[in-house]
Amino acid sequence: MGKKLTVYMIDGTEYGPRIAEIGNWSGKALYATRSTISKVISRLEFENPGIYCLKSEPTKENYNERVYIGEAENIKTRLKQHLSDTKRDFSEIVFFISKDELLTKSHIKYLEARIIQEAKESKSAEIDNGNTPNLPLLHEADIDDMEYFLEQIKLILPIMGFRFLISSVVRPPVTTTTTTVTEKEKEFYFIKTKSFKASMYESDQGYVVQRGSQAKKSLSKSLTDNYRKLRNKLLESDSLIQDGEMLIFSEDTIFNSLSAASNMVLGRQSAGPIQWINSEGKTYKEIQDEKMKND
Repeated sequence: MGKKLTVYMIDGTEYGPRIAEIGNWSGKALYATRSTISKVISRLEFENPGIYCLKSEPTKENYNERVYIGEAENIKTRLKQHLSDTKRDFSEIVFFISKDELLTKSHIKYLEARIIQEAKESKSAEIDNGNTPNLPLLHEADIDDMEYFLEQIKLILPIMGFRFLISSVVRPPVTTTTTTVTEKEKEFYFIKTKSFKASMYESDQGYVVQRGSQAKKSLSKSLTDNYRKLRNKLLESDSLIQDGEMLIFSEDTIFNSLSAASNMVLGRQSAGPIQWINSEGKTYKEIQDEKMKND
């Protein structure tokens, strides 16, 4: 089922502050760059309690963004504190409030703890929060409401340029309503060499190299800088761990392309669509070509 997302550009420019709302959702998101905050900070949305995310330049070259996640009973008051803090040199902010003003202190603390938890588990960005706060006690109905609120936040964040919750590893669903690929539905592909082997399946999230798959430790000179950074990121996040003369994937790991997955396994530039083969020896490309002919 689709969703209707409305984005309103407050000053009519593509780089200016904007508001995002999803149909039949009580929440609202407001985004601004640091240089445009002064244009919108007098808006009523800033007077509300909510959850906010600050983006800045990463200090580690393996990540594209550094993010700080916080909560406040008054967004404007907390934001002014961050603006005056020389150690908090952020460039963009997005925050989420409730249009019906029903978010309590416990609600926003729950959202803060859950977002920090998922952000650290996703291993997609440098997270500036030192600790993961404990979840406050909420009634079961409130937890369901906040989990739904969180799902809408996760839909809006990438549209606002915040990609830190797009996970690079496969996690079990938080609620039973989330659909996942079952074992029977998975079509597995493999890379086999004399020294190691790896397996992969395709999902809505991307191409998933399975836990326990092996990878070559050394990297070829042909591998580009971007893929070298990706390898370093996998090692730094312990998605890839040392195991004797090779590396092992410690968890199911998502890649956005077949070639990225095969490059990390083989340690060299490769054409993923022809490197990954099924149990019958057919390449991913051959199988897809057959499906296209039959459609």
